[in-house]
Amino acid sequence: MAFDFKKEYKEFYMPKNKPSILTVPSMNYIAVRGQGDPNAEDGEYKQAIGLLYGIAFTIKMSKKSDRQIEGYFDYVVPPLEGFWWQDGHEGVDYAHKDSFHWISVIRLPDFVTKKDFDWAVDEAARKKKQDFSKAEFMPYDEGLCVQCMHIGSYDDEPATVALMHEYMKSQGYALDITDKRLHHEIYLSDARKVALEKLKTVIRHPIRKA
Repeated sequence: MAFDFKKEYKEFYMPKNKPSILTVPSMNYIAVRGQGDPNAEDGEYKQAIGLLYGIAFTIKMSKKSDRQIEGYFDYVVPPLEGFWWQDGHEGVDYAHKDSFHWISVIRLPDFVTKKDFDWAVDEAARKKKQDFSKAEFMPYDEGLCVQCMHIGSYDDEPATVALMHEYMKSQGYALDITDKRLHHEIYLSDARKVALEKLKTVIRHPIRKA
């Protein structure tokens, strides 16, 4: 049975729809950076997702290639995630999506080294005859955070964020969003197939002791 990160690490991927505090360990990601409205047809964001999945599945299917990755085990590709920010704004202003900066990511299994990643970028480019050079190997140590499962439209996230911040303050913490610690979302639903009111998104914010 393939290893499923969502099931094995429920504390990171399947929180309850009420806020909780946790420490997130360092993880490695496939990352593509960009800016602009994620909903734009043929926009930079949608192209980034294509690059991420191209590399993610090249690594997953490496077992059928000449590249035998040390420590490889069969696994389900983890969900799409994103780090978001806007210049001059703490948090996210959903009314002005064209000003978004983002890093779109997919988690890598721990056995994937930078060398394995570089091989996958080259292999995906060779097979798909496409430029994958925008993708990078990104270690990220998230640390202390408040998180919550948000159910519903992305545009309704501010209500969940408000609950998270209220809870964080009641527990003696303060928000710690910086240029290195960012608003983080994990997408557990496929927005093309799931009704808006049923979308599941983990929202996570960095915090520190107040």
